[in-house]
Amino acid sequence: MKSLNIVFFGTPEFAKTCLEAIHNSHHTVAGVVTVADKASGRGQKINTSAVKDYAVEQQLPVFQPEKLKDPAFLEDIRKLNADVFVVVAFRMMPKVLFEMPPLGTFNLHASLLPDYRGAAPINYAIINGEKTTGATTFFINEKIDEGNILLQQELDIFPHENAGSLHDRLMEMGAGLVVKTLDGLAENTIHEKPQPQVEHPKNAFKIFKEDTRINWDQSSETVHNFIRGMSPYPAAFTTLKIGDEEKFLKIYKGNIQLSEERKKPGTLEIGKHCFQISTSDGLYLPEEVQLEGKKRMSVKDFLNGFQHFDHISLA
Repeated sequence: MKSLNIVFFGTPEFAKTCLEAIHNSHHTVAGVVTVADKASGRGQKINTSAVKDYAVEQQLPVFQPEKLKDPAFLEDIRKLNADVFVVVAFRMMPKVLFEMPPLGTFNLHASLLPDYRGAAPINYAIINGEKTTGATTFFINEKIDEGNILLQQELDIFPHENAGSLHDRLMEMGAGLVVKTLDGLAENTIHEKPQPQVEHPKNAFKIFKEDTRINWDQSSETVHNFIRGMSPYPAAFTTLKIGDEEKFLKIYKGNIQLSEERKKPGTLEIGKHCFQISTSDGLYLPEEVQLEGKKRMSVKDFLNGFQHFDHISLA
């Protein structure tokens, strides 16, 4: 089988797994492009991306441009004579860059396009209660996640799965799909096809802090899916009123209980062995939580931290 010369673009662990799969295949990684190192935290420690760490470990050439249109960077990439660029969890690319390789530039997206275009496809698939999702490789164009499809693969979503576990399973499946796509391009056995036009697309917009607040007026199943879809990151939250103080409470995991007895949504019942919150059609029972300023813990440990419960409510 023909070996392709590849430049890889990516940043987080999801991308690193794909890079590793390519590097372990018969194709050649000529260069790796990732985000610039950043200082963070009190000590301003320099953090490097998972993709860079792997590339350095494997002695692959690494490029970390501040601007993707920088002439010197473009010339460096051009000299690598890549057949194709592979993009996984990276930023928007300019046309001058993605049109450079003769076989084009393709991206891996963690959904079955055209569903869930955008930054958070894994989260929204669970939030919306989907039973299946998948991954898509597609050629990049000037529109976000709208290029012609190369390959797709479906994956079932487990009933109590959260975004973290689905992320990990899609990461492994997606890495294999990327190599399969490279093999198909090398042998000219893949026939790209336009994405279907949909009247009401399912979007996966970037998630901001205000998007993660739990709405207790919704059904128990909707609340459960929302919490699963936000766990472990960015994590869904509600606000507890403890005496005169208000604190955020992140909820990572729980269960639902339907009930014919209706209480006002958001009603909190809490005691030594009880922690439940009313929804529109029943109850949500948190199992793993994190109070602002504390570490993540089981509800049992959380409840053990209180002497009195009559001064605790939802804000």
